Formats: sequence, structure tokens, C-alpha cells
Amino acid sequence: MMNNLNSIIIEGNLVRDPLVKSTPNGHQLCSFALASNRFFRQNEQTEKEVSFFDIETWSKLAQTCGDVLKKGRGVRVVGRLKQDRWTDNAGKNQSKIKIVAEHVEFKPVFKKDDEAAGQRDEATQEEEAPAEALF
Repeated sequence: MMNNLNSIIIEGNLVRDPLVKSTPNGHQLCSFALASNRFFRQNEQTEKEVSFFDIETWSKLAQTCGDVLKKGRGVRVVGRLKQDRWTDNAGKNQSKIKIVAEHVEFKPVFKKDDEAAGQRDEATQEEEAPAEALF
């Protein structure tokens, strides 16, 4: 069998500080939300459309993201889409699509007193947690 193409690249800014936790199997999981802006012209006006995406990273990448990222920080995420499905307490089927990051680039943070802050950092997912480690 062959996997279908499932790849995404997205840039934006964190809307809140990331949350790092360990699964019962001992895998690190970092979750954060990203706001991505799109500007377009409509009736001679520049309009802004903002989309919000939930991102998760695993293992070493999760720990690095948890250590480095803060609300407002810009990132570029390369990963894949994943759909979670469940049945809520009322018996209704629910689903949510999120991005599982395999590579994260941290956009520069500029500080007046820190010349090195303008350098670009990046981290890459080395291994993915098994499916049973999700919750």
C-alpha cells in the first residue's frame, strides 16, 4: 500500500503559550494554536482574514517547542493534517482536524540588547509517537 499525499506548510503566530505534557507511555506532547493571516483586495479595500489552527508536536520537537515558544512568537510549521474522531457524552459524533508538525522554524525575536536574537532557529521531528500514545 502507498500513503496518499498529506502535507502542509503554514506560517503564523502563537495565540497562547504552548502546553507540554507527557503521555502515559512517557512520550512528550506539545500543543499550541497558531493564527495565520491572509490579506486580499475587495472593492478597493484591503481585507484581512484570520484562520486558527491547532498544532501538536511530539518527542524532542515537543520539548524544544515548549522551551522556546511563547504567545505571539512567529513560526513556520511543516507537517500533516490529522483528523480526530470521537463520540461526545450526548452520543453525537464529533471530529476535529489538527496539524501534526514534523518541522518547526522559529521566526526571529528582536531585542534591542541582544544581537543574536535575529538568528533563525529550527527543529525537526525525529520520531513520531505511536497512535496509542495520543491520550
